[in-house]
Amino acid sequence: MPRDLLRRAASRLRRTVAGTPPQPAPLPVLGYVVAGAGGAHPASAHVRVVRRTEHLAASGVAEARQVDPAAFLDGTDTTPYAALLVQRDILPLDAVQPFLDAAAARGIRVVAEVDDDFFTESGRSRLARAEYDPDRLASIDALVRGADTVVVSTPELADVVRPVARAVTIVPNALDPALWTAGATEDDDERPRDEHRVLYMGTLTHAADLELLHDVFVDLTAEDGTPIRLEVIGVTEDGESDWFRRVEVPDGHYPAFSRWLVAHRERWSAGVAPLRDEPFNHAKSDLKFLEYTALGLPAVVSDRPSYAVARTHGAVAVPDDTDAWRTAVRAAVDRGAPDARAARWVAEERTIGRDGDAWRRVLLG
Repeated sequence: MPRDLLRRAASRLRRTVAGTPPQPAPLPVLGYVVAGAGGAHPASAHVRVVRRTEHLAASGVAEARQVDPAAFLDGTDTTPYAALLVQRDILPLDAVQPFLDAAAARGIRVVAEVDDDFFTESGRSRLARAEYDPDRLASIDALVRGADTVVVSTPELADVVRPVARAVTIVPNALDPALWTAGATEDDDERPRDEHRVLYMGTLTHAADLELLHDVFVDLTAEDGTPIRLEVIGVTEDGESDWFRRVEVPDGHYPAFSRWLVAHRERWSAGVAPLRDEPFNHAKSDLKFLEYTALGLPAVVSDRPSYAVARTHGAVAVPDDTDAWRTAVRAAVDRGAPDARAARWVAEERTIGRDGDAWRRVLLG
């Protein structure tokens, strides 16, 4: 028999004797439905869904894949998902029930994610002013009522959602260390020379909260007489004001925005997060405190339920009193760095990968 035939016969014999090596089980596939594509998504999608699922995929416990709702509905996408994570109003109202029905028919759990109060009268009124039309709000309501479980970011929001949802799980916000770990700063012409700058950033749902800061920052100075100037990113569509300055951030989605902030963090001496005493705000998370702390800024926040836990870890929570706010902002500017407890807590307990496995449990069981 030719030698090559002998080698192949011997190889077959060895495989028969030893058996075929066991193959690893395929990873469960998590599907997520969010706005945007190709890594360009709204900030809320990155914070609550995309960065989390990408971390799960990187850790090797699952495969994560963005889902095209149309392909899922028409049967083109036949992936046997372990679960489908759907964020708030991404599905049009008339597609919510068909999507839920299609998932149920294939035995796929649907997990809804919401990060704001879309349900109380106060919440709907605030969101309507931020251009949420009735159909968007109705689609969220339908999704939350029909999903197998709902993930929220705070206990207060869980209390709001629980009466209309089948099940609710709380997963607090956490920062992606790939975006929020401090590195080299940009050396540009925007660093303060004759003033201290305080940062306030947020979405348009916070336009009413900005008004709380008017009397705080008008003619505010540090102990040495240096002016303290408020700088605003987002929050309002109003133009330049005599008591705050708008900062235009270069175009880019959330990862680019976060990296820009980290690179320019020496522009500011502190960060602020005011919240009016309204039910909508009671369900807000402490995300701004986390982000300011990651930027190396002391945070001054409203004394609301949103910041109750953060207060125990070094956040300065201030009542609705102008003098108290002015004093707190001056002290924060003078300090120029977050409380050591705050920096440690954010790094060790509110960073993705170090904040427990609640997200994995709710998606994979």
